[in-house]
This record gives sequence, structure tokens and C-alpha cells, in this order.
Amino acid sequence: MPVLTERKTQPQYDVIVVGSGAGGGMAAMILALSGVKVLMIEAGRNYEPVKETPMFNTPEMAPLRGTATPDRPFGFYDATVNGGWQVPGEPYTNKQGTEGDFWWWRARMLGGRTNHWGRISLRFGEFDFKPKSRDGLGVDWPMSYEDMAPWYDRVEQLIGVYGENDGIANAPNSSPGVLMPPPKPRVGELLAKKAGRKLGVPVVAAHRAVLSQPMDWKNLPKVLFPNNPKAQEIIGKDMMSRAACFWATNCIRGCSIRANFQSTTVLLPPALATGNLDIITDAMVREVVMGADGKATGVHYIDKVTRRDAVVKARVVILAASTCETSRILLNSKSRDKAGLANSSGQVGRNLMDSVGTRLGAHIPAMEDLPPMNEDGAGGLHTYVPWWLVHEHAKLGFARGYHIEMGGGRQMPEVKSFGYLDSTSPGVYGRKLKEEARRYYGAQFGFSGRGEMIPNKDCYCELDPKVVDQWGIPVLRFHWKWSDHEIKQAEHMQQTFAELLEGMGGKAKPQSGADAIQRPGEIIHEVGTARMGAKGAESVTNQYCQTWDVKNLFLMDGAVLPSNPDKNPTLTILALAWRSCEWLMEEMKRGNI
Repeated sequence: MPVLTERKTQPQYDVIVVGSGAGGGMAAMILALSGVKVLMIEAGRNYEPVKETPMFNTPEMAPLRGTATPDRPFGFYDATVNGGWQVPGEPYTNKQGTEGDFWWWRARMLGGRTNHWGRISLRFGEFDFKPKSRDGLGVDWPMSYEDMAPWYDRVEQLIGVYGENDGIANAPNSSPGVLMPPPKPRVGELLAKKAGRKLGVPVVAAHRAVLSQPMDWKNLPKVLFPNNPKAQEIIGKDMMSRAACFWATNCIRGCSIRANFQSTTVLLPPALATGNLDIITDAMVREVVMGADGKATGVHYIDKVTRRDAVVKARVVILAASTCETSRILLNSKSRDKAGLANSSGQVGRNLMDSVGTRLGAHIPAMEDLPPMNEDGAGGLHTYVPWWLVHEHAKLGFARGYHIEMGGGRQMPEVKSFGYLDSTSPGVYGRKLKEEARRYYGAQFGFSGRGEMIPNKDCYCELDPKVVDQWGIPVLRFHWKWSDHEIKQAEHMQQTFAELLEGMGGKAKPQSGADAIQRPGEIIHEVGTARMGAKGAESVTNQYCQTWDVKNLFLMDGAVLPSNPDKNPTLTILALAWRSCEWLMEEMKRGNI
């Protein structure tokens, strides 16, 4: 994609967007399609998925046969090229004496985490927006599901989401005709569905941002942008160039045919086509620059290639750098009260949450010796389990709930796929080993939970008083402690997974919740460090992501989420950004910003 150097930027932009992932990409596209002059600043390198994605490379073509390494924990073909839980020269710390070390994932590439994510696209439900009203824990959102529903529809139609309407409580239906047909369940998923039926656990079609059919490029642009002929033309051409998935490779590699959703394939191309978007990559933002009138005037960044400092200016600044990075920028920015920018409430950095995660798998004898077939499918799960006990919390002993993801079967083999032969076929070699490999390969199946964490006072990030990164910018120091709600929830996950696996004919060994719960940050769903709210004294932004303290400063990533429901946050981040940008443009027209 075309990028700019510092020397080619304009003296003044309408809006600066920091970050190019879900929130930043959506903000840039909506604004650019409406004629707003936008400068996007990305801390990572340029990335062109159409050229760089190794869609048809098989594992033996990669170093170590494509297996995971410390710097590529999701395998050699993961689309994340310069990021991970550890980024050279960009450390973070954990406060000694706290219960758990937080793992902070950073993408550091154009498009951010949207190149890497699992594309699971679940709407937050009516209960998710009012959690405190239901059980007295956490805080309510300053809007309802009804406020967000139209924006969910728009996002699903824009990016393309497959799934079905199942009418399950707190797992909202989309409007008729919005969702694309889901792919059919595979063998393991069919067995899971059969086991779930006996246990009262609903296994239904997953909702994922993958095109299962060509887009309706003739009609959708008119629905999405009814009063903008130029946007209709650009989006129509872009939708026409996206191909439907042909069920070949894992989505985590990226997608050169643009069948799955990535900011780099769906949001940034039409934004650039307007001529209203400039992009600077390899630019590490240090702080938001403030004027004497208390308004943001631009951002100060470091050119990572030349190591020079630079300042760019705009009428409005949008931070969408990812949850913790956005808070880091605010904490490093100067303000009158010296507590960090937009932090009169004291909530910047607070209320850090990640999804509760745990997993359990087993060998399923019924899946042995299956005939060779393409089980790669849509590059991820075809079915999932929404939280089915939404009205049973008084009996469970923990608040909130979780959804279940699943996977296994005869997908493209990798080195790790045959580690179980050490236990199923010890001492076997030669032709017999090959026969055993064919017999047992694809007979593993597992479940993963993604549960809601309730914000607590012990989970937050702050600036480390002693440590800086290679650019001289103070780094984040994390504090973490799971509550009993999360530990008990993980225990329930393990027991449920074991029952499902045994119902499929396997033998499972569930762990305790304390032993099974995955590390904080490992699920890569962190949100909440600059939450929105109804009052400035208790939150950082209003419902339109505008900071209470600085009227021309907006936050449009996971930092603003007041709670962390059991659904993956990306779809909601996209919907919030679209909704907030429409409101922002109206305020700009009125002269309020």
C-alpha cells in the first residue's frame, strides 16, 4: 500500500488517526469516504497481504516445517510479521509481588491485529450492555443494545460475516439477510453437536468474518452509504474485487483473495481510493500535542527508520493504537493535572480485562482412520457454543459466562500434529509407524473457552518509573489478579469440556480452575483501560468515544469498553468506530469540534 514519508505530509489535516487496525481502519475509511482529510500513523511496518500472504505454501516449505518458535508462537505462517508478546527494543514490565504476569501482544504492522485474529464476530447482547443492572458488578455501558444494533448490521454487511440466527438469549440475531450462509460442520463438529444435544449444550453455526459467497456489490453500497454516491462507487468496486473463500488455508495466514476481513484488505483500500488518506508507517507515537486552549493540536512521533522526532497537526486526533498502547500514549502526554491526558477521572490505565481462557482436548476413537478429505474449511471453526446458562448464575457460583470454540480433525498436517504418536504408538517405526500415523492423524479434538472477566481494582497498567523503550518512551508496568469469578468460571469450562469429550467417546482429564486458566493477555482480548461512561467523573470518554477532558480527542479501540463480555471484541470495536465517526462529522459540521 502507498505510504508517505514525513517530508510529504500536509501542513494540516482534518483528522489524525493513530493505529490502523479495526478501530483505526474503520475510522479512516468512514471519514475519508465523506471527504475528510485523514493522516494515519502506524507504529509497525507496511504490509501488503495480497503480495505477502503464503496461502498455498505447505508446512514442509517453511523453516522447522512451520512449527511455532519463541518469536513466531502461532507458527511460521502467522500473518503477524513484526509483533508478538515480546517485541525487541519495546519492553514492558510486571509489578513484582502481583499474582500473575500479564502478556502484552502487539502487532506492529499495518492493519494491526486484524491480520492475525480468528475472525470470530459475535455481537454483544442486551445483558452485556447493562451488566451492573443485572448482578451489581462492574459498570453499565452508556448505551443499550438497541443503540448498537443498526451499526452491527452495517459492519456485518460491509465486512461479510457468515452465521445463522439461532434466537438464543443474549446472542442477538442479525437483521434478515445480513448474514452469509455458514459452512457445513465437519466430522468433529458433528460429533460435538451430538454430544452437546444430550447435555443441553447448543452447538450452532459460528459467526466469522469470512465470505462464504460473493458480495452483493450492486446493492449493499447503497444500503450502507445511502446519501454518498462517491462512497457507493468506491465500495461497490472494492466489494466486486473480493472473492468468496475456497476453503483452502488457515485465515491466520492472511488472505490474498480478500475473502476474510482484515483492515488491510477491506478498510484501507477504499479509504486510499478516495485520495483523502495518507499513511505513515514505522512511526512510534510518543504523545498527543496540546495547545494553550486545552485542545489537541496533533501528535509527536518518532520515525523508527531515521530515529528523528516529528510533529503532525490536525483539527481532531483519534487514538486507536490498541487498548494498552492508547493508554500508554495518554499517560505519556502532558496535561494540566500531570496525571496523563484525559485522565481527570483517574481511570486511564485502570479496569484492564482479558478474556478468561482455558482448553481441553482428547483422542476421539470415532475419528480414527477417516478417509483423506479437505477439512481446512473456512480457515477456522465452523461451529461454536454460545453461553447457554445466561439465566442460571445464581446456581453456578460465578457471575457472567463463556462461549466455547472447538477444533480438530484432518486439517493440513504439521510437525505438532503427530506428537501424540509418542503415546499411541511408542517404539513403533518404519512402515508400521506410517500406518499408525494415518490411523491416528485427525483423531484429536479440543474445546477452548472464552469467558467474561469482571473489572477489578487489582488489574491495571501504569507507567514504569524507571524503564523506557529504545525510543526513550516510558513503558507500561502491569498489575494483575484474577478474582474468584474467573477461577470458578475456568473450573466450569473444564468440567463442561470433559463431559463433551466423553460424550464424543474420548477420555478427558479436566484440571482445576486455578491450574487450567490461561495467562492474562494470552487470549489477546485485553480491553477497558480508558472506559466510556455516562459521567466524566467515572470514565474517560462518552458513548461516542470522545474524551470528556479534551473535546477534539477521541479513543476508538478496545480501551473504551466498560466490560469484557464473553464475545470477541473486534466486531464491537468496528461498530463503535463507525457510529462515533458519524457523530464526530456531525459535530464538526456544527462547529462544536
